[in-house]
Amino acid sequence: MSWRRDVEALIEEKSLLKHPFYQAWTRGTLSREDLAEYARQYYQQEARFSRYVSAVHANCPDLAARQALVENLTHEEQGPENHPELWLRFAESVGASRRSVTAAVGHAKTQACVAEFDRLSRGSEWLAGLAALYAYESQQPRVARAKIDGLRERYGLSSPEALGFFQVHEKADAWHSESEWKILERHADTPAKRAQVLDAVGRACDALNGLLDGVCETRNICGPDWAANISQPAIA
Repeated sequence: MSWRRDVEALIEEKSLLKHPFYQAWTRGTLSREDLAEYARQYYQQEARFSRYVSAVHANCPDLAARQALVENLTHEEQGPENHPELWLRFAESVGASRRSVTAAVGHAKTQACVAEFDRLSRGSEWLAGLAALYAYESQQPRVARAKIDGLRERYGLSSPEALGFFQVHEKADAWHSESEWKILERHADTPAKRAQVLDAVGRACDALNGLLDGVCETRNICGPDWAANISQPAIA
């Protein structure tokens, strides 16, 4: 459908892989503390993601759609290999203690990202919340693969603890996002609803990029001197 092309074009325009932080990740020019600070800040979003899914589920009037969301939620939270736990293992692999991650205070742009996803997922228009989930999860297979390759090739990190979170999301989010799209396709059946989906996708992508902006600003890795500093990897 042409409107899916519009959605995908918007996501590609605002792709997380275009962000300077992830480009630096791929080049291998981030320091260990850059990665640790990213782990602390991104945990603020990751730890809440299941609640975004839960909020959309609570607002969704369609049983089949709710069943798909429950499966997503189960993947996020069930058992000792739940996704926040996998993230904490990654954080430890780059030098951030669990306590420093779970006790971290989000920067202003991290808090803005969380607030935007809260608004979208908890609002009365459940399709907007689902669109925000799609904007995030549809990018994760490619983003996760780029992170895995960077960690292995540039930072010498190849343990299950370092890579597990991304290995899970490379596969699971391909399924999650396709399931989300099928729901959007079925229910966004008017021009007004499709416009709502596009708006939410754009807002979600902007919020996620904003979180990365905040990490860059805090670590001074995307400012005027950033380009001059990318030639030498900071981690052997």
